[in-house]
Amino acid sequence: MFLNLKKWLIVCILIAACMPAISLAEEKTAAYKIGVGDVLEINTWKEPDLSLETAMVRSDGKITFPLIGDIQAQGATTLELKDVIEKKIKEYVEAPNVTVTLTNPASQKFYILGEVAKTGEYQIFKKITVMQAFALAGGFTEWAAKNDILLIRRSGGKEITITIKYKDILNGDFSKDIPLIADDTIIVP
Repeated sequence: MFLNLKKWLIVCILIAACMPAISLAEEKTAAYKIGVGDVLEINTWKEPDLSLETAMVRSDGKITFPLIGDIQAQGATTLELKDVIEKKIKEYVEAPNVTVTLTNPASQKFYILGEVAKTGEYQIFKKITVMQAFALAGGFTEWAAKNDILLIRRSGGKEITITIKYKDILNGDFSKDIPLIADDTIIVP
């Protein structure tokens, strides 16, 4: 018994040692992409006329910036948008230094419908999984079909439907506790 406990402890230590590396790798690949409805603050150092306190990304994915007009913001990271703006205003400013800050990630929403306490639209402020979405929605009603839950995801012009079995997650299969992305829709029949 002591030997099994010792092996278990070694496995836990190895997993804990690997976690920061896994987490950092995920963070590098998961850069936030600006979306429609997001609100940005754009500051050009020492150039108040080339700064915007509030720039909302329009439904066409663009923002309007002084002197240079419309710029595609949707799909870019804040650093990519900063680079685009700096290149375009070099014609007017010798060495532009632009900062783009995401002040409201309004494009990042998911939807949950059906047999939950609070159906509706929810903002994604951080990484969130299906189980956390159920908690935000106040849990299931007594009539919920917990093993026939659907996650509808639109990606690359296609619609993907994933069946979620709540019981599998409760029994420890956390691979089924899928992270949500913007515009996901969960349907609890």
